Amino acid sequence: MAGTRENGLDLVLAQPRGFCAGVVRAVETVERALARHDDRPVYVRHAIVHNDRVVADLEAKGARFVESLDEVPDGAVTVFSAHGVSRAVEAEAARRGLPVIDATCPLVAKVHMQGQRYAAQGRTVVLVGHAGHAEVEGTLGRIDGAVHLVGSVAQAETLDLPADTRLAYITQTTLSVDDTRAILAVLQRRFPDLVGPETRDICYATQNRQAAVRALAAVADLILVVGAKTSSNCNRLREVAAEAGRPSRLVAGAEDLEGLDLDGIRTLGLTAGASTPEASIVEVIAALQRRTPVRISTLPGIVEGVSFPLPSSLGHS
Repeated sequence: MAGTRENGLDLVLAQPRGFCAGVVRAVETVERALARHDDRPVYVRHAIVHNDRVVADLEAKGARFVESLDEVPDGAVTVFSAHGVSRAVEAEAARRGLPVIDATCPLVAKVHMQGQRYAAQGRTVVLVGHAGHAEVEGTLGRIDGAVHLVGSVAQAETLDLPADTRLAYITQTTLSVDDTRAILAVLQRRFPDLVGPETRDICYATQNRQAAVRALAAVADLILVVGAKTSSNCNRLREVAAEAGRPSRLVAGAEDLEGLDLDGIRTLGLTAGASTPEASIVEVIAALQRRTPVRISTLPGIVEGVSFPLPSSLGHS
């Protein structure tokens, strides 16, 4: 790695960082399913969370990951990922009689219910989110009637609806709080009859980690975000750091530190997305310690005490 230092480095860790309650629940759901059904395969539709290391660890324990129910044999135990699924996927699983364990994050399920409630009130629903994301695909498929997907301020400006439309919005849980506020400001200006839960649909873990990165940006010269490039929440953390005026890099593990130039860096900030396992964080810190003396401290921040019960279907074999 470039830029080995003699004087060492101040490494400041964000608080909170890493796994959130929804991810802990989802991973434990798969592990419990594997233990309960050790006589047959357990299939997981889509990556349980967007982290290759988590998926690989569960594969090593026997989980089989698929993108479509067509890949699931009849009668096989099937886990829905933390991102949620559409009604069509749910109905197909029921039609085939697949034993389903639903690991949808409770905060994602809450967004589904809010969207359904707004649609039932006769409102046109706008989903603020990123096209193609698994959570967005699931949410779009759980709400009756047309749902308009808006992913940017530009799309909000060009949303082709009459100004007097009775509009309601819901949001993907892993968005940038600031970006979402900017989109909602445009929608509010263009559509006076707009209702929604402000930014409360952006989950507590996302908001807490983004706030912690802003605090980190006040003291760090460079910020590393440990997590997968496919993870929405990890990508948003890197963007939030950059918007706060600090160079930032998304690294999956120690291998991504090759070529990292620490010349001129006195204080290095480190955080991790809600889908990043502790093992990846420890690995990155260890790689830095092999390179230079590291003085580690943790910023004061929110200590999360949230936990979610496991799916009730795990209580029945």
